[in-house]
Amino acid sequence: MGELPLQGVVVVSLEQAVAAPYATRQLADLGARVIKIERPGAGDFARGYDTTVLGQSSYFAWLNRSKESLTLDLKSENGREVLHRLLAGADVFVQNLGPGAVARMGLGVDRLAQRYPTVIPCGISGYGGDGPWQSRKAYDLLVQAEAGLLSVTGTDADVAKAGISVADIAAGSFAFSGILTALYTRATTGRVRAVSVSLFEALVEWMGSPLYYARYGGTAPVRTGARHATIAPYGPFTAGDGGTVLLAVQNDREWQRLCAEVLERPELITDPRFATNPGRVAHRDELESIIAAVTNSLTTQALIARLESAAIATARINDMTQVWEHPVLAVRDRWRQVDTPGGDIRALLPPAALDGVEPRMDPVPAVGAHTEAVLHELGFSAAEIQRFRSAGTI
Repeated sequence: MGELPLQGVVVVSLEQAVAAPYATRQLADLGARVIKIERPGAGDFARGYDTTVLGQSSYFAWLNRSKESLTLDLKSENGREVLHRLLAGADVFVQNLGPGAVARMGLGVDRLAQRYPTVIPCGISGYGGDGPWQSRKAYDLLVQAEAGLLSVTGTDADVAKAGISVADIAAGSFAFSGILTALYTRATTGRVRAVSVSLFEALVEWMGSPLYYARYGGTAPVRTGARHATIAPYGPFTAGDGGTVLLAVQNDREWQRLCAEVLERPELITDPRFATNPGRVAHRDELESIIAAVTNSLTTQALIARLESAAIATARINDMTQVWEHPVLAVRDRWRQVDTPGGDIRALLPPAALDGVEPRMDPVPAVGAHTEAVLHELGFSAAEIQRFRSAGTI
């Protein structure tokens, strides 16, 4: 493995749950040293979400490889002393604690800048570090509701949440890119800029298309289940043998090929109901009935073959087992082995591949696995470390 792009960058993170750990894991993938501060004993509460991954939480195993775990009681004077020694040698300070928590510790942006002027702070909050909702609790599903995602996800009969922690993941992604930008700015200009991300604003950004559609089109996109709300035909169809096949038409050329080569109904190309995408959306039910009459007469494989021959985009609705064994991931060699306290697990390489760079895929740490090593590195003696342990500081 060659030198990783962020080798030498030190990140101290007061992180929990999903958003901040996702941001810092991506930094660790690129070589940053991430020192994760956890509560003595239980650690990050995400460790206890479930026990499905060799006795460990699926969230934690996904989000925390390649990090060092240091346990600290930050309510104690000794714990805060350790934290300050860490920050003295850090490049980035990440936190997603509750509202006001870092300020009460004297680590708000202004105080941090005074004491550690080269450290880049990154704060992840629910609804922003100021404003009327700065103290409001912001769990992922609640943010999905406030950001409007639930209003466009589901069916006519019922709303549905996204099946993953989409608000947390959005915020973690923006925090990662914000930290990279701040590191670049510091390296090129010497100026340190604080990074702040809210889950709500991150997800609202991802809601751009339905927001514009509703604001300037006059009506909000309707909930259409697995179908696309504003493009047709785009969604699942049932084949004659019961299989489900998704197909997607993105432009008029594809529509013409679908009619002529898949449906074998060329007269539909110029049918005024379906000649344009807005028309196809307006007459979706009629259109889907016509398509279903054809798909129901074909086996799943025959339908897929026709779609592929006509260069119409298609997909299966894979379950998790099928994704694990997906041929694209296997042939492209996207899986690696990562050690965890419960044993080895498979883990995906980061999506952004850098030519000539093999990302770091180091172990997922046990709670406090690196505490003594980090404290020794900071200059604490064995006797001091033992006193810390006896006092419950670590």
